Amino acid sequence: MIQLLFSLVFAEMALIVTFVFKTPLRKLVIMGLDRLKRGRGPIVVKTIAGTLFLLMVSTVYNVVAIQRRCILDGAEVNPTDHVILATHLLQASLTGFSLFLALMLDRLHHYIRELRIRRKSAESVKKQNRIFYDNRAPAPEEIKVLEDEMSKLRGMVSRLENQLQEKSKEPGSAEANAMALKKQSEGFLLEYDRLLEENQNLRNQLRSLDRKFSFSDGKKVM
Repeated sequence: MIQLLFSLVFAEMALIVTFVFKTPLRKLVIMGLDRLKRGRGPIVVKTIAGTLFLLMVSTVYNVVAIQRRCILDGAEVNPTDHVILATHLLQASLTGFSLFLALMLDRLHHYIRELRIRRKSAESVKKQNRIFYDNRAPAPEEIKVLEDEMSKLRGMVSRLENQLQEKSKEPGSAEANAMALKKQSEGFLLEYDRLLEENQNLRNQLRSLDRKFSFSDGKKVM
């Protein structure tokens, strides 16, 4: 039994050392513990831990019983009881130490897994922020260009309307020119409406990106 406890303690110490250093073996150990904690694994581990704990309690009780018997008898501990006492103390110490190392392994595995999850979430937030900035940068420039084109078209439409009004005041020979100018003015108005719609779409996209960025920042702060 003592040899088995020694083997268990050394195995747990080796696993703890594996957790400390970032090596490919640590990834395999983490994957193995992940599978162990699924299904019936936790029940089996808790059963083994409970058995070891009861064994430790029983061993400590035997040690106390031997010492109490020697005190009540008023005699010194004989060699046989001394060997049994030392064996029980060693067994209880190894059992308690193995339980402690098992608890350390469980906590280390939990913290490493939580750290990996938080790193992945942080990377996803950084990726969203990068996409936001990549998409956000050209939007104001495009809006500015569209506004300049809209202002130019607005001026051209106003000039054409003035020309149309002037031509309408002339004799009937200028009626054909007035109709042509009217058609041209309608074409400019359609182009103006199209640019206005594109400008509104770009503004909506910019507002959606702003809301997405604000949501990402709020999630990151939480």
